[in-house]
Amino acid sequence: MDSTHLLGYLGALVVGLVLGLIGGGGSILTVPLLVYLLGYNPVTATAYSLFVVGTSSMVGTYQKHKKKLVDFKIGLAFSFPSFLAVYLSRRFLVPNIPEELLKSGDYVFTKDMAIMVFFSIIMLLASISMIRRSSKNRLNQEKQTYSKTFIQGLVIGTITGIIGAGGGFLYVPALVLWANIPMKKAVGTSLVIITINSLIGFIGDVQTLEIEWTFLLTFTIISILGIVIGIFISKFISGERLKKGFGYFTLLMAFYILYKEIS
Repeated sequence: MDSTHLLGYLGALVVGLVLGLIGGGGSILTVPLLVYLLGYNPVTATAYSLFVVGTSSMVGTYQKHKKKLVDFKIGLAFSFPSFLAVYLSRRFLVPNIPEELLKSGDYVFTKDMAIMVFFSIIMLLASISMIRRSSKNRLNQEKQTYSKTFIQGLVIGTITGIIGAGGGFLYVPALVLWANIPMKKAVGTSLVIITINSLIGFIGDVQTLEIEWTFLLTFTIISILGIVIGIFISKFISGERLKKGFGYFTLLMAFYILYKEIS
């Protein structure tokens, strides 16, 4: 095993730790790790990210459920429209995006570049949300109607399908603000949605991509180990403080990806 793959597997452990600690953000690390360190193209990287984050989140859901920090009813309400959007976007939308989107002289703006730029923009918005938002004083007084939840699920599902993210960094704030769930329970509930969305989205990819199962399963097992450790550590760390810190890290990563793709 060369040093690059060793660093990649170390990164897999960090991905799991982040998921266990804050209930999201795994894909924020997984996609850049696979693209810039391990050399996968963005379409394959986003597909692998869905499997890694989805499988790790399944383990995290079980761990959180034992602590009574999962609201399955609300999680499934968000999941239904989301997984439809994720599957359809991975099965039909992403494969049919043209390889060259814009050409001006010698400059070509490709599909891979577009996916990573879109990914960085979503990261930028998510980082601002994580830095500024506090669950203590921004809870809604009333839960919203399911029609709004359905539309929000479709929108977030489409976004997460395109960028290969589980969507935890979008769902945790949504559950806190829209469903009136306390932060710790929102983290656990988001793992239900991430699991369903990610694995169903990956099914769409299996039909269009060649999968390196040995690498993917090894990476995933290490991430699962990380999520178990992360959930244990989360008992001793303030979730809000950790989320704000990760928000600043996400902000830096967003600018780094923009720089790499546009420069």
